[in-house]
Amino acid sequence: MKKFTAVIAVTAALALSACTMSANERTVLGGLGGAAAGLITADLLRANANWTILAVLGGAAAGALVARNTATNECAYARGDGTYRVARCR
Repeated sequence: MKKFTAVIAVTAALALSACTMSANERTVLGGLGGAAAGLITADLLRANANWTILAVLGGAAAGALVARNTATNECAYARGDGTYRVARCR
C-alpha cells in the first residue's frame, strides 16, 4: 500500500507541474491530487477501509474545487445572512 501511495503522490506532483492546462484538465488534476492527499493521509493515520474511501472522496472533491477556483479566479464571499456572493478573488 505504501508503494502505491508513493506512486500516486509522485504522479500527482508531476501532473500538477504542467504549465499549460485547460480548465477541465486543471479540475481533473486537482481532483487526482486531492484524492492522492486523502489516500496518503488515511494511510499515515492507518484508517480502516471505510475511512480511507471517505478521505479519498473528500480529498478529490476539495482538490477539484480548489483547481476550479484557481482557473476562474472566482471566490465565494459570505454576506452574513447565510447567503454568498461570487466575485473575483482578492
